[in-house]
Amino acid sequence: MKRRTLAAATAMFVVLGSGSAWADMEAAKRWVDSEFQPSTLSKEEQLKEMEWFIKAAEPFKGMDIKVVSETITTHEYEAKTLAKAFSEITGINLTHDLIGEGDVIEKLQTQMQSGQNIYDGWVNDSDLIGTHIRYDQVTPLTDWMAGEGKDVTNPMLDIEDFMGISFTTGPDGKVYQLPDQQFANLYWFRYDWFNDPELKAKFKEKYGYELGVPVNWSAYEDIANFFTNDVKEIDGKRVYGHMDYGKKDPSLGWRFTDAWLSMAGTGDKGLPNGKPVDEWGIRVDGCRPVGSDVTRGGATNAPASVFALTKYIDWLKQYAPPEAAGMTFSEAGPVPAQGNVAQQIFWYTAFTADMAKDGLPVVDENGNPKWRMAPSPHGPYWQEGMKLGYQDAGSWTLLNSTPLERRKAAWLYAQFVTSKSVSLKKTHVGLTPIRDSDIRHESFTERAPQLGGLVEFYRSPARVLWTPTGTNVPDYPKLAQLWWQNVAQAVTGEVTPQEAMDNLAKQQDDVMARLERAGIQGECGPKLNEPRDAQYWFDQEGSPKPKLANEKEQGQTISYDELVKSWKDASAAKSN
Repeated sequence: MKRRTLAAATAMFVVLGSGSAWADMEAAKRWVDSEFQPSTLSKEEQLKEMEWFIKAAEPFKGMDIKVVSETITTHEYEAKTLAKAFSEITGINLTHDLIGEGDVIEKLQTQMQSGQNIYDGWVNDSDLIGTHIRYDQVTPLTDWMAGEGKDVTNPMLDIEDFMGISFTTGPDGKVYQLPDQQFANLYWFRYDWFNDPELKAKFKEKYGYELGVPVNWSAYEDIANFFTNDVKEIDGKRVYGHMDYGKKDPSLGWRFTDAWLSMAGTGDKGLPNGKPVDEWGIRVDGCRPVGSDVTRGGATNAPASVFALTKYIDWLKQYAPPEAAGMTFSEAGPVPAQGNVAQQIFWYTAFTADMAKDGLPVVDENGNPKWRMAPSPHGPYWQEGMKLGYQDAGSWTLLNSTPLERRKAAWLYAQFVTSKSVSLKKTHVGLTPIRDSDIRHESFTERAPQLGGLVEFYRSPARVLWTPTGTNVPDYPKLAQLWWQNVAQAVTGEVTPQEAMDNLAKQQDDVMARLERAGIQGECGPKLNEPRDAQYWFDQEGSPKPKLANEKEQGQTISYDELVKSWKDASAAKSN
């Protein structure tokens, strides 16, 4: 029956198309039968989707199209495999370049400023959403799909299935970017050590509560101290209760702009980002940024932010391996897999595949991880209703400066690599899920035990608390570079954490003042508040919040297994 259906689908297309269309459909069948499995669609549905791509691509056959993204496993799979499939099926000659994240932003800025078409399609972080909505350089996809791009918009795209679509939506309700991959910044810990009866007994004797997943920063600090200074060695190997990095390097900026302050509780309540004050400490009035400094109603240098920086420095110096302070992001990433780190508060799920390889000290003889990932603990300023951490969302972006026909062809590729026909397989390769239907597929139920909590997290109601940088940030490239330079001075002791955050807040406000004077960002451009006594703002509801009398809460933990059970119960209740 299935063979007859596949043959019928092919025959139907031949009637509708040309001889070359026959070859295209034969190519589609080959890819569907081999590479594009598993899928949430049946093979018949996949062929129907491929048939649409072939028809829609007909006007662009033979065109040479170039797109670009940063180099991560998911994009390597797209560049090496899916780009080839797309070209064979559609006849569009697609080149997918892979470059560094910083280079992507630099080239994107160059095209935006010069108007010269460098790439036809871009995967860039949705962290730039605030930039894109203000500079009128990006094609709003909501308008595009209903207007100029309607004839090349896949009727099976299913925008609502994308878990991160709120990340790429502006204050005007329009979608500006299409998520291609995403990964959260979670808590990582050695599940085997945390369940060791002897270690559990020693921890409870000292701290009076159970060793488990820390709910707050106080518990994280207690656990870090316990493993670094009390346990010290496991199986003859020196162990540490914390891992991080601190070298003066642009990657130090990611360590903070990727929502470290949100975990401490800097911003206001609201999802995907706090309003009116976000996790960078930038306040908006409507969509207009009005200040970073507490004297303007911002919170970049508020007590919660200073607390966040202080704890980062203290933990790095007291509980992490001595070499961590001299490491960059990429150098520090592989360290927990070496087997001497008990927990890490700031850990990207993009590392999942590399941490689950056979033969590692953190993987058992059956290939199952000895570690788990869990929700990030929060600081004392955090309140229910706030975001709890960062989620990266690399998203397809079209620029107005790209000629229309080239934009259309690139949009076809963007939809192809995010389509239901290929997205489940892509998610298994790169472990950066974008579709709710993919993460709930039975193939991930089967694979979940090998992925250390990734599947459970993305199926849980908690996942909405991890979000990218939001729309309050008016120019991400200009503002983001200020962070690592100021943080680094605090790490080396050149300035105090308070001074570092004061300097950062002032510099951010200086940049926004220049944007205000330039008047190039329209009705959502900055319009800074006049400075006034900080106490005025502390007396208002929400952020910035006054300094707490006691920033060291009672430590609180939860059993990982109980946590996962609560997620499953909540998901079951929601589905019923």
